Amino acid sequence: MEALNGEPGVKSARYAGEDRRFDDNIDKLLHNLATSANKNARFRTVISLILDGKDHFFEGICTGKIIGERKGNYGFGYDPVFIPDGSDKTFAEMDMIEKNKFSHRKKAMQKLISFLNTYHGKS
Repeated sequence: MEALNGEPGVKSARYAGEDRRFDDNIDKLLHNLATSANKNARFRTVISLILDGKDHFFEGICTGKIIGERKGNYGFGYDPVFIPDGSDKTFAEMDMIEKNKFSHRKKAMQKLISFLNTYHGKS
């Protein structure tokens, strides 16, 4: 997150500590953001593929904002407090079909699939 200098980042599942639950992570996030006007956030996936000795990276990003209270019963992690750009619902309020329209994982995977569909041993 911009306001938290990149936190929780790649350790988002352990943001509140090694033995913590999703709720603990959300509590810590909301506490740390309590005085910040900047609630911009993003989910990011990077898929790495080594093919014919070359590294290839495929990135998917979903931007949005963090809200101050939990909403919804679906999903996991930060889903109850994250609203993706282009929606008025948190991920936890969306079913899988709707959530998949915004998915950072899907975006990265589509790039990988597109690459593989056009790759013919290019050097």
